[in-house]
Amino acid sequence: MVNAASLDAARIRRVVAGVVDPEIPVLTIEDLGVLRDVEVLGRQVVVTITPTYSGCPAMRQIADDIRSALEKEGVLDAEVTTVHSPAWSTEWISEQGHRKLAEFGVAPPTAEADVVCPRCRADEPKMIARFGSTACKALMVCSSCGEPFGYFKELQ
Repeated sequence: MVNAASLDAARIRRVVAGVVDPEIPVLTIEDLGVLRDVEVLGRQVVVTITPTYSGCPAMRQIADDIRSALEKEGVLDAEVTTVHSPAWSTEWISEQGHRKLAEFGVAPPTAEADVVCPRCRADEPKMIARFGSTACKALMVCSSCGEPFGYFKELQ
């Protein structure tokens, strides 16, 4: 176990912030806005996260990945708390997160009428399915290049 004097709160925060989302692995939990707080309380680290959707199946994996990342840093006393209020919003996704989504081929959250193809930037795609590979994404097809793509649904 790490002694209390050697826990650098800024370093611990960077470690936790770097944990990736298991459903969209190009995003960190910080990019996604799921990471709410990291507190160093003596030898214990308390991390607070908020799910993108109530019942999001990735939250258990995210909590396990946070504990694992902290353990690699020598932190053996880590608590991960999930809070639901205030509810997560796509407004919490960082600018970098929006860019990473588009580069990954997923249309970032915006009003459904404003979605553009992340590959060719054409507008007016057609929604194929309201739910895609995850509950937070819809499946769309481009009206121009014909490629299917995920759209990270706007939620406010």
